[in-house]
This record gives sequence, C-alpha cells and structure tokens, in this order.
Amino acid sequence: MGETMRAHRILLVSTALIVGLLVGGCTGNGQTDQAASSGAGVSNAMPEAPAAGVDTAQGAAEGKDTPAQAPDLSVDQRSIIYRGSLSVRVQDVNAAASQTSGIVQTAGGYVGGDNRSSGGSGADTATMELRVPAAKFTAFVDQLAKQLSGTEEQRQISTEDVTEQTVDLDARITVQQARVDSGRRLLAQAKSLNDLVMLEKEVATRESDLASLQAKKRHLADLTALSTITVTLLGPQAAVLKADDGPAGFLGGLAGGWKALVSSLAVVLTVLGAVLPWVLAIGVPALLVWWLIRRARPGKPALVPAGPPATVQKADGPDQG
Repeated sequence: MGETMRAHRILLVSTALIVGLLVGGCTGNGQTDQAASSGAGVSNAMPEAPAAGVDTAQGAAEGKDTPAQAPDLSVDQRSIIYRGSLSVRVQDVNAAASQTSGIVQTAGGYVGGDNRSSGGSGADTATMELRVPAAKFTAFVDQLAKQLSGTEEQRQISTEDVTEQTVDLDARITVQQARVDSGRRLLAQAKSLNDLVMLEKEVATRESDLASLQAKKRHLADLTALSTITVTLLGPQAAVLKADDGPAGFLGGLAGGWKALVSSLAVVLTVLGAVLPWVLAIGVPALLVWWLIRRARPGKPALVPAGPPATVQKADGPDQG
C-alpha cells in the first residue's frame, strides 16, 4: 500500500513538471510574437523624420531659437564672394581703360565705376571697378593682365565664404513668410475694429521685416553671383600710393601722437609766419605813437601826503566828588 502511494506521488510530480515546462514554452513564444508585433506596429506608426530645413523653419516658427547651420556642401555649391585688385602701368591710360571696358563686356560683366585723373606728363591714372561673373573670376583676372599692354605691378585676390549667412537668411525668410501669411489670415477673420487695427499694424511690421530679409538676401546673392575687381591703370610717370599702416599698439600710438604734434607745430609756425609781417608793419608804428603821446602828456603834480590827524585833549576839570 505504501509503495503504491509513493509511485502515485512520483507520477503526479512528474506530470506537473512536464505541464509546467510546456506552459512556459508556449508563454515565451507568445510574448516574443507579441513583442515583435508591437515593434512592427510602432515602426509603422512612427512618421518619417522631417527635412533639416523644414525642422529649422518649424522650430523658429514655434518660437524656438534654432540656428540654421550650413550643410556640408562641395566647393562649387558654396556661396563665396570673390574680390580682387589689379594695378597695371601702361603707356596710354585712356586707351587701356577703353580696352578694359571691352574685355569686361566680352566676359559678361560691366563697369561699375570709372574714376580718371589727368596728372600731365605721363602721370595720368584711372581706377575702374569691374563686376564679372564669379565663375569667370580667376580666368578674367589672368586674361586682363595679359591683354593689357603694360606692366603688372600689383595683384591681390581675396575670398569670403558666406554659405552660413545664406542658409540662415533662407530659413529666416521662410519663417517670416509663414508669419506674414498667418497674420493675413487672422486679419481676414477680424470681427471688431480694434482687432482690425491691431492686426493691420502687426501684419505691416511682419511684412517690413520680411522685406528687409529679402533685401539682404538679394544683396548677398549679387555679391556671390558677380565678383568685384578694382583695376588701377597708371601712366608711365604716375606714382603708386601705398598705404602704410605702421606699427600697432603703444609704438603705433606714440608714432601717431608725434606726427600729430609735429603737424600742429607746423600749422602754428605757418600762421605765425603769416601774421608776423603784419605785426611788424602795424605794431611798431603804433607802439612809437603811443610812446610819443605818453612823453608829450604833462606830468601830474606830486601828491603831498596828509599828516597824522590832530588829537584833541580835554582839560582836566575839578573833581566832583
């Protein structure tokens, strides 16, 4: 009887273990499938990330200070301002200036400024500001230096990368345009006169800000589309004026102060030299006349000093008493 109960108990325990293992395996598979299904659902429900420009514009429109950053662009895709200067000594300044105008027009540019001065005896000079397409900047400078029949004395080229400013302006213009459109919609829905006046003022302010940003963008686009070249044409005897910045700091200030002192003394001496002949011509005769008048005037009698004041003595009277 005892052995039968023990065998029955072992059978029940074994059966319970097997059932537990089977239930645990089914539960794990179900949780794994559920997790996979849940992950797929979240992945399908998540929207795609917005573009960088849209995210920047939305952040700024919501009042967030999200600065626009320039994307990683290649050199030919960046916004670069090209500037240059070229000095050439020629035999005939006017002829070289006319030739320069023809060269820049052939390159698709134009003359933005032309300043000429006649010094005589081969000392004529001309300063021309040329605007040429940025894509032809380097080639144009080389071509101009070769075609002008003269001697190149100075060449300077500089660049400025304004890609970040361009991207920032684009983002700000997008945001400001959205603000203007929103203000116009609210203005169309105004119900009272006070709301109408307030919204009109707000829309006008937003439109003014938008116009200012657009003007900055146009100016920047003009500088990047057309490069600027300053050409200086010098006659055979014309002198080249070179800027001398001098040392900076204490020595520079000391040198500047000394130059100012010398200049001031030179001005004072110049004025004194111009006035001195008039002082001698007018002052000496006037001084002589004054001296003669003083001599001819009769002398004043000497004043007798007054004596000490007289003292009054009282006579001693009889004692009363």
